[in-house]
Amino acid sequence: MLRLVIAFSFTQGAVSMARPAVSYRALALGADARAVGVIAGIYALLPLFAAVPLGRRTDHGRCAPLLPIGVALIATGCTFSGTAGSLPAMAAWSGVMGLGHLSFVIGAQSIVARQSAPDEQDRNFGHFTIGASLGQLIGPIAAGLVVSEHDGAMARTSAVALFVSAALAAFSCTSLWRIERRPAGTAATPAKEAPARKVSVRSILTTRGVASGMFISLAVLSATDILTAYLPVVGEQRGISPAVVGVLLSLRAAATVACRLAMTPMIRLMGRTVLMAVSCLGAALLCAGIALPVPAWALGVLLAGLGFCLGVGQPLSMTTVVQAAPEGARSTALALRLTGNRLGQVAAPASAGVLAGVAGTAAPFVMLGGLLLISAGIAVRPLRGRPATDPGEARPAPGERRTEGTSASRSAGHPPR
Repeated sequence: MLRLVIAFSFTQGAVSMARPAVSYRALALGADARAVGVIAGIYALLPLFAAVPLGRRTDHGRCAPLLPIGVALIATGCTFSGTAGSLPAMAAWSGVMGLGHLSFVIGAQSIVARQSAPDEQDRNFGHFTIGASLGQLIGPIAAGLVVSEHDGAMARTSAVALFVSAALAAFSCTSLWRIERRPAGTAATPAKEAPARKVSVRSILTTRGVASGMFISLAVLSATDILTAYLPVVGEQRGISPAVVGVLLSLRAAATVACRLAMTPMIRLMGRTVLMAVSCLGAALLCAGIALPVPAWALGVLLAGLGFCLGVGQPLSMTTVVQAAPEGARSTALALRLTGNRLGQVAAPASAGVLAGVAGTAAPFVMLGGLLLISAGIAVRPLRGRPATDPGEARPAPGERRTEGTSASRSAGHPPR
């Protein structure tokens, strides 16, 4: 787990440094807010077609080979984005970068799911996503320090930031040795030990808990993604330098790390469902607050609170999807969750670009607030008429059969039947 977190920190740091650098380079090449949104959306377009096949392959094979493949694609996308001289070329290489990130994340999440006992999944996915938060903490600061807008140097310095991102991604390979050794005694088993049957995508999506976990994950990731892509545009319009924008993005990531370190006690105190609902509601209000013309210090306060609230959704949605998914299809379910994330990363930046072109750069944050508010409503649905059996889970409604797909039996530590 430690080596996986370290590798994910470097990989996510590379991507988090590259994303604002791509935005700044696009601005230097003459892009407007709408074009920046389209380029950010292309990052998620290629993975839409690859997620489910990769998940199927992982369900019936090893997970570790996807990690170096993902690193190679990320490094390639960063390098050629730095040399691209046109917006279409930048969009294409941004898509390659997104495909690499998807490959790495599917492999890594599948390793965590496969090597974690059911009662360890909340904790282990929380620790795993700390790697993402550490990368998101370091990457934007590094981008802000490297990128300079003085004397027309933004095109050159943003390219340098992309080359550094490629080197950072490649360095993550140093901790990928023996990453898939499965410890004895875990309840999770590889799909090859499960009955040899191919679970349809429709069956996975209609399993209770999968669709809601996917939507919450989509909303949370869309908020993080648009913050990363559009805060440079907001900073440009409000006179905030790239270095300060990098610090603000890293402040948000630091708050997310703090949230995930405290997540296990918060689950014990509030329960998983209440925690998800409250965090989505708080994130909705804070995200809408970013649209206000506040000074940089107040923007930092809003982003710190927003980062803490957004820290809950990703790890808990992973646990929800893994525990709800049928046996032998957990990697596919995680891939479907990532497909939903990428759909959000295509649709949300594109919609944000249209809104920003029509109503200004504050409008996308209002849109995100509405999306997170809907997520809060979806997260609270399991509480209606269902008294909790323990702080983390809720008891099935009267007449509901407790099956292997329900999270209640698994969170209690019972292996799937």
